[in-house]
Amino acid sequence: MERTREMLRTGAWLTRERVRLIAAAVLIASAAGFLYLVVTAHGGVDLQGRPLGTDFSNVYAAGTYVLEGNARAPFDLSLQYAREQQIFGTATPIYGWHYPPYFLFVAAALALMPYGLALAVWLAVTFGLYLLAVRAIVAPALRLRSADFSAPGKGDWLLFAAAFPAVLINIGHGQNGFLTAALFGLALVKLDRAPLLAGVLFGLLIYKPQYGLTIPLVLAATGRWRCFAAAAATVVLLSIATTFAFGPQVWQAFLDSTRFTRQVALEQGDTGWYKIQSAFAWARMWGASIPVAYALQGALSVAVAVALTRLWRSDAAYALEAAALCLSAILVTPYSFDYDMMVLAPAIAFCAADGIARGFGAWEKTASAALWLVPLVARGVAHLTLIPLGVPVMLAVFVLILRRSRVDIASAPRSSAQISSNSSPGHDIVAFE
Repeated sequence: MERTREMLRTGAWLTRERVRLIAAAVLIASAAGFLYLVVTAHGGVDLQGRPLGTDFSNVYAAGTYVLEGNARAPFDLSLQYAREQQIFGTATPIYGWHYPPYFLFVAAALALMPYGLALAVWLAVTFGLYLLAVRAIVAPALRLRSADFSAPGKGDWLLFAAAFPAVLINIGHGQNGFLTAALFGLALVKLDRAPLLAGVLFGLLIYKPQYGLTIPLVLAATGRWRCFAAAAATVVLLSIATTFAFGPQVWQAFLDSTRFTRQVALEQGDTGWYKIQSAFAWARMWGASIPVAYALQGALSVAVAVALTRLWRSDAAYALEAAALCLSAILVTPYSFDYDMMVLAPAIAFCAADGIARGFGAWEKTASAALWLVPLVARGVAHLTLIPLGVPVMLAVFVLILRRSRVDIASAPRSSAQISSNSSPGHDIVAFE
């Protein structure tokens, strides 16, 4: 027992061969599962009567309304469902449209293509952006490694990024987790080197505003006003363009639709508590009332926001700050699903970057591995046992980041070996040796 604990504490069990084997197994199983769905589908509908890409069907249906000049229709649940039934058959489940009007631009562009092609293009483009973001994080470490790092293993980051379990969930749902992860990752890589570009990337996250709650907080707290201004300008310009394109009434239609999203999808948990990865859903799943669940979520959100602000105002390594911001995006919102755990990918990459550059502390390798694996089991375990895993694992990694930063600050001033936003050494995210 003591030996097992020590291996978990040091992360000695995470050998290169073992992590390659695990990643390859997950990737092969994921690819086989998705291929089975595709080959057994009929007319774009799988054996369970769901459109391939499930949630993507609401994006495509909304896009068809936009092309017809009726941008308010997607926010009317009955009209949205009628269009989904028209496209995919009367037996299709309902997939509501819960996005702000900004995302209608994307929906309309995709609806110009046949459904299958639109789904393939959407996933291919956003997956490519996601890989680009991970590559941008790891690239400096690949350059900093010694010459013998050109041996096999240099491209292991690609295996780990592609095999990350949230990837399959995102593909299966045709969701936008790839895009969210790419915007976070690329913005954080560019934050100090190109603050205006980073601000634009952060601003684009307005299409899923619940994940940008802590971004203005850290930008203001650290005096990154150029980035803050660029993000704000991006949101303003997008709002103006949306109003001109779809009319001012589209905003009222959106606001009216949020009541259904809040009451039915979130508070009543009609989508399933086990799918939602938040403290609010955790409390509701265990029988807490709505006010109590909101109170618990609020307390956690405030605690995370305060800790995040102090971290970003400290002399902690930039990679730790970046990873904590990614984690906070999910922790502070009550409304997040397991496919949104794609945001954990850049967090894992930044954590591993710091560990490879300066060495891993106690439990850090094991915690990073748990964070990588948790999307694979979070939904199933919560469904069968009512035991949530997503929030506890994310919180554990967040706390380890805070501990690491305090130790660093207390022991020595920030050195050139630490990761900064200007020279943040990326890493081979599977190089756990």
